[in-house]
Amino acid sequence: MIMSEENQEMEQQFVEIYGEDGQIVKCEIYDVIDFEDKTYALLLPVTEDEEDDDSEVIVMEYIEVSARTVDDAITEALIKLGATSDQIEYEVIEKGSTGFLGIARKDAVIKVRKKYSVEGDITEFLQKIFSAMDLKVEIIIEKAEDGNTYNVELKGDDMGILIGKRGQTLDSLQYLANLAVNKNSEEYIKVKIDTEDYRKRRKETLENLAKNIAYKVKRTKRPVSLEPMNPFERRVIHSALQNDRFVETHSEGDEPYRHVVVTLKK
Repeated sequence: MIMSEENQEMEQQFVEIYGEDGQIVKCEIYDVIDFEDKTYALLLPVTEDEEDDDSEVIVMEYIEVSARTVDDAITEALIKLGATSDQIEYEVIEKGSTGFLGIARKDAVIKVRKKYSVEGDITEFLQKIFSAMDLKVEIIIEKAEDGNTYNVELKGDDMGILIGKRGQTLDSLQYLANLAVNKNSEEYIKVKIDTEDYRKRRKETLENLAKNIAYKVKRTKRPVSLEPMNPFERRVIHSALQNDRFVETHSEGDEPYRHVVVTLKK
């Protein structure tokens, strides 16, 4: 959805849009992205089920496909589902027959569906966003050793637009991807999204900032409040100064304005 208004700080705003089935869907405006003189809104659907926190795992429905042979039916199903042979599961309903001299011939019939995979869920979700923004992005997904974390690397041109100011757009994409994936999963899945090694570079920047702020607090003997940060960035600051003998840190305020304060130890 394209918004004509300028990007502003929003508390909680909602819009109603038409879904793919023609039904009106209520959505929360979670974040906005400025791109090529336009502002795109990241919309988060709001349902009554979510209010009760009783969301069910979505199961892919079977479709029936018929063709001259089972192999032909499978090929047609792969095209319809946009999948490869290792991404589907099927059951043969009717093997089909050639009949006698082509008379009374019966087509083969199968029922088939896509296998659920976290990687496929993440890719499908992100591709929809990038397609709406007319961005060509390569999505590389690697499953971490813990089995429940998926590291996503985005590659392409204009990656700066996906990072956003201080990584806010990247954080929004990551948050929404986590919501989308966990809605379809029985166990908690963690999705980490990065591009151009931004997370590592941002961490190094924050660690240097923490040291400079600590030096300023020691020199002036006055507390210093940092700008609002997300939980990950606040943890970086706390961690960077936790072993400092002269200063200590704590967080103040409510999200999204919660920030770190660095003070002298008493």
